[in-house]
This record gives sequence, C-alpha cells and structure tokens, in this order.
Amino acid sequence: MDVIRLPDRLASRLPGRFGDRGDRPVVSLLRLHGVITAATGPMPRSVINAQAVEKPLERAFAPEGLVAVALLVNSPGGSPTQSALVADRIRGLAAEKGVPVFAFCEDVAASGGYWLACAADEIYAHATSIVGSIGVISHGFGLDGLIKRFGVERRLYTAGESKSRLDPFLPEKQEDVAWLRELQDQLHTMFQEWVVARRGDRLREKDGLFTGEVWTGAKAVELGLVDGLGTARAVLGERFPEAELVPVEGRKPLLARLGLTPPAASTSVISTDALLGLAQAAEIRAAWARYGL
Repeated sequence: MDVIRLPDRLASRLPGRFGDRGDRPVVSLLRLHGVITAATGPMPRSVINAQAVEKPLERAFAPEGLVAVALLVNSPGGSPTQSALVADRIRGLAAEKGVPVFAFCEDVAASGGYWLACAADEIYAHATSIVGSIGVISHGFGLDGLIKRFGVERRLYTAGESKSRLDPFLPEKQEDVAWLRELQDQLHTMFQEWVVARRGDRLREKDGLFTGEVWTGAKAVELGLVDGLGTARAVLGERFPEAELVPVEGRKPLLARLGLTPPAASTSVISTDALLGLAQAAEIRAAWARYGL
C-alpha cells in the first residue's frame, strides 16, 4: 500500500496517527516571540501570554515519537505573572511527556524572556544575543502638573486608604513609592529563586547576576546563564541526528488564514480602541527599544 506523506506543517497540526511520521523521532520547534503581557494587543501574534501559547504548547508536546521540544525565545520581557504561568505550563507538559526542553535565545531573552528560557533544561544563545535583565521595572507618567496647567482639578473618592496608589494625576507620595519598591523586591526575589532553582550549580557567580544587567550570549555562557552557543538546527541536529525538526505555529486570525486583510479604519473618526491600540503598540515598541531592537 502506498503511504501518503503529509507536509510537515500540516502533519504537526493533526492528532494521533494522522500526524504520524512513522518511526522517525520528532523534535518540536515552538517560537515564543514578543512582549509578555496579558493584553491581546493590536497585533495578537506579537505578544506572549498563557492563553495565547496554550494551544501551540499542546501541539508542540503532542506528536508521536517526540524526543524533545525546542523553544525559540525572542522576548524583551513583560508581565511577571504571565512569564511564570507560561514557564510553569512548559514544565508541566515536559514532566507529563517525559521529554527534555531546549531554549534558544535569539535577539533577546531578557527579563521575562529569560524567565521563559529558564523553563528549559538547557539554554543556548547566539554570541550576539542579549541575555539577562534579572530584575523588575515599573514605569509611568506624572500628569498632575499638566492638568493643573489647563485648570483641571482631579477629584477622587475611595473607601480604603490604600485604594488609590500612584495616581498619575496627583502628586507622587513617598509612601506610595516605598510600597511599590517593596512589591518590586518581592517579585525580584521570586525571579532570583526561579533562576537559581533552574540553573543551579551552572551559575558561575550569583552576586552580580541579579542587578538587572544584560550581557551578550558569549558572556552569558561564562556566567552560566546559558549552556552554550549555537543555533537550534545545529545543536539539535548534533544531539538528535535522526530526528525531524517540526515547526509548530500558532493559529492565525481567520482573515489571515483566508488571505484577507481587515478593512482600513476610517480616518475621520479615531475610536478609543484605536487610541488604546496605538498606546499599547508604543509600549511594545519601547520594550524592544530598551535593548536596541
């Protein structure tokens, strides 16, 4: 009987025997690209969160003959909670399927991006990759002077003395700043504990690693933040010479799957959603710009 071989991209989406490649072992390649945020954003495929990666992760760990999963990480970071949720899901699936996970840092695996990389059993990078930023950052604007200039008065009513903190339309309070820094310290400690738990004795020195500094991939090897230099195809090809490397893609929006583009927005009316989308796009761009990207 003739056997019909399906294209890799189609086979990786099919369950059970329909996606079976015979006896050949499989390594799934899953790209984690974008800022880590719970918001879907104006460009849904440019963000990482637990909801967005759930189905791709399930597909990555589903093939028959799976011997490993490779994460192609390219992220400047973002939400600590979403970073932890995605990393925990990766570890859970790895334990369930009993396969090793490899991470390959591309342009940048910083802050939450490095948190994701630490979900892997082994981490690799390019010599020019930006790696690290094990710290916590918060940012905002103080607009109290601006509204005062235009004669606008801020009126705020709360029940509970801590209900409103760091209101951008009110003068900054030192007790609010102290509260924020305490919160950051707690999150920073959790980040450090995660890195130490995942990297263990591979960390060459710990005192200077948790300052929020970033390093090139070459330096990160010396520090023990990554295990070596190399691309996914080179490293996995050497480690699993008989395996087939199968990319796992996220689901595209319906219009994109049909080869269509959404209609252009009217230039006569700018909606609130459009303005919020532009603001979020600017935030995403700023996150990449911190690393010169």
